[in-house]
Amino acid sequence: MKSEFVDGVRTEVDGPIVTVTLDRPKANAIDLKASRRLNDVFTEFKNDPSVRVGIVTGAGDRFFSPGWDLKNAATGEASDSDWGVGGFGGLNHPRNLDKPLIAAVNGICCGGGFEVVLGTDIIVMEEHARFALPEINVGVLADAGTIKLRRRIPYHVAVEFLMTGRWMDATEAKHWGLANHVVPQGQGLAKAMEIARQLADGPPLLFPAIKQLMEHTEMVPQAQAFLVHDALAAVQKVLRSEDLIEGATAFSEKRKPAWKGR
Repeated sequence: MKSEFVDGVRTEVDGPIVTVTLDRPKANAIDLKASRRLNDVFTEFKNDPSVRVGIVTGAGDRFFSPGWDLKNAATGEASDSDWGVGGFGGLNHPRNLDKPLIAAVNGICCGGGFEVVLGTDIIVMEEHARFALPEINVGVLADAGTIKLRRRIPYHVAVEFLMTGRWMDATEAKHWGLANHVVPQGQGLAKAMEIARQLADGPPLLFPAIKQLMEHTEMVPQAQAFLVHDALAAVQKVLRSEDLIEGATAFSEKRKPAWKGR
């Protein structure tokens, strides 16, 4: 296993899975250095063909992350700083990360920390974890949260959440579809790793096709969506792949497929 710790961000690569841990006591708040490091880590994740699935979590058992480190803000770190190519926390802006990214939310997750989670694909919450976008209380626009949340949950729920800054517990998050799984305290990373191993064992060409097709057809009428499907290179790559033949062959031979990613 390869492990690094740079600027409050710990990365551990175990075969095809990378685990990214925010580790800045006491609450895993993100400062400028940590944000830039997260951007670097997610860029490496995107570009390394040997790493197929990512997990993002926080150190300890109380906090995932409260977002921006306001102690740094009080000493001059500007909100419009260059946080990195993906914006604050590395996942605010579109990154074209065509690989699955799982959040293991192990505690309080608010502000920019919650916006990091909104940039992932699958969300595991521990039962004591909570979400909030409290920026409204200090007169700040939760920009990525405002853009993304409406696309995840009903409008009336999202707008009230944004305008009040209230907390949402794991049970409610699961109700609205913001969490895929709610697990007992201390079991979030284990559940995320279970999912990651399952995904890492799957056909690698399918993940880019699924993510791109979902992204490009999110607000598109159904008939047009099928035209998008036909035009996407990632989809056509699947249809013409050796893996497609291997999947059918393995099924007929009652064996596990040997995916090649081509």
